[in-house]
Amino acid sequence: MPDALGWRCKFAVVAPSTNTVVQPEFDGMRPLGVTNHFGRIAISNMPLTSNEDFIKLMSAIESELYEAIDRCMTCEPDYLLMGMSAVMFWGGYDAAAKRREEIEQYTGLGVSSGSFAVEAALKLVNAKRIAVLSPYQPVSDEQVTRFFTECGFEVVRFKGLRCPTPIAISHVQGGEIRGHLASIDGEDVDALVQVGTNLSMAYEAVEAERQFSKSVIAINTATYWHGLRAQGLDDKVDGFGPLLLKY
Repeated sequence: MPDALGWRCKFAVVAPSTNTVVQPEFDGMRPLGVTNHFGRIAISNMPLTSNEDFIKLMSAIESELYEAIDRCMTCEPDYLLMGMSAVMFWGGYDAAAKRREEIEQYTGLGVSSGSFAVEAALKLVNAKRIAVLSPYQPVSDEQVTRFFTECGFEVVRFKGLRCPTPIAISHVQGGEIRGHLASIDGEDVDALVQVGTNLSMAYEAVEAERQFSKSVIAINTATYWHGLRAQGLDDKVDGFGPLLLKY
């Protein structure tokens, strides 16, 4: 028998316990008959004021990742969404692809992550030259740049917000985000990209597309869109820009 509420698809989602943005944004994108089921990766609101701090965060996430996946798997989901992004950029394209493949083999499910979802979205809109907004420290921004470069994109500009803790990422307000996007925009950029799933951008991207007259790819929107389409669900969801409404 199908699930009473998720009769079309049950998404498992893994996200850090400090992340307060990805769940409400994903839930806002959810079509009828699709449900989201979160497994939380237990981390503390640790300092993120240096590259060393950020590497400690990555280690903490990786050490808890499979336990969170195991908790999700008990509801017998149909597909897995990665509700964190830095881990899935780390090491460049090949390393990220290997990490995704390992998770797919472990779960027996298809997996959508922000890194590969944004790649697909950028190729869909024929973007070649991008500017990127990130909440991270430089060591992670280097990994994001490497991933996109290895995908074949030119990263023209990059703005790292250097948020001092995981929870501080969610405190960045919409007006501030729009100001940062304006600072990295230019005629030499085809698309603006945001990474960091706890940076609230899904709704801001819609207004930013109108303001800058170009594609603005929010990582949570790209990930959910990628998962829906991978599951053969072509629902058009309003309020989150062209990816979910047109493609």
